[in-house]
Amino acid sequence: MGMVTGINETGVTAWMVEHLGAMAPLNFELIAGGRSNLTFRVTDAAGATFALRRPPISHVLPTAHDMVREHTIITALYPQGVPVARPLGLCVDPEVNERPFYVMEFVEGAILRDRGEAETTFDISTRSLIGEHLAATLAQMHDVDVETAGLSNLARHDGYIERQINRWRSQFEQMKVEDVDHENIVEDVGDQLARSIPRQQRVAVVHGDYRLDNTVLNERGEVRAILDWEICTLGDPVADLGTLLCYWAERGDATEFLLGVAPTTAEGFMSRDEVLKAYANHSSLDLSNVAYYQAFGYWKLACIMQGVFARYRAGATAGDQGSVDAYPAYIALLAETAKRTLEN
Repeated sequence: MGMVTGINETGVTAWMVEHLGAMAPLNFELIAGGRSNLTFRVTDAAGATFALRRPPISHVLPTAHDMVREHTIITALYPQGVPVARPLGLCVDPEVNERPFYVMEFVEGAILRDRGEAETTFDISTRSLIGEHLAATLAQMHDVDVETAGLSNLARHDGYIERQINRWRSQFEQMKVEDVDHENIVEDVGDQLARSIPRQQRVAVVHGDYRLDNTVLNERGEVRAILDWEICTLGDPVADLGTLLCYWAERGDATEFLLGVAPTTAEGFMSRDEVLKAYANHSSLDLSNVAYYQAFGYWKLACIMQGVFARYRAGATAGDQGSVDAYPAYIALLAETAKRTLEN
């Protein structure tokens, strides 16, 4: 049995056999793509598959990466019909794997991370439907009543964007890297955002990182599961729409090649405006301020990338280093894109 970084194979195997009825021996495989919380595909001796999530190996910010919270959220949303992986169990006993972890059903399907995958996985007519499905699923999640779902105590209900700006700004400042100078553009755009926050229309479950490659799609391009709930909270639903739009790159965008070649640049995908209209068709929210939220999305991504870059420099990503050397240039580009979006 090879050693898998982040997994105490003896402890976790015993726990999964006892609590989930898994059949030993288990095989653990780190799924690439997780640069913060780590996700493993676990296969048991009978061929059953599970997904296991645990915090990063090191360099953990004090409030981030809370397994219990993530597990609570998907446990609440699953019976509401929101497409999430079925939660199977949570372990907080440090004797088992040092850090808390939870296990959920492994949802099979397509995760589109780049244009090539989009082109080989779906034909053009199916690609043209994906934006509609993502928008409708997001609106469905935003319609969940937080009281009914039992999530009312998850977080404060008001002041979401203000808190987000403070949070990401302080993370950006904590994660500064010695020899990289962005000439205060990230701070300046943060100030600009803080001065013009739109009124929050209602409280909703906000995923915080809702985008195409955080969803698993079936063969019809419908959302089977939304993944990566680590920064989910309660707050302003339009913020999620802004995030979706800022990742929904179109050919010719300055940010098109930012995270590899965006899948949405493949032929057939809806334009950003069409995705916005699709969401509007499923929602009663006033979306006239959506450019603000899109700008906030670009700015937040700049702050997140700074964190990833700092973790990479500190060597805390369990072998998934990706190509992050270009991040400083991307961070500046994102902050500039945020500024332009805000001022248009």
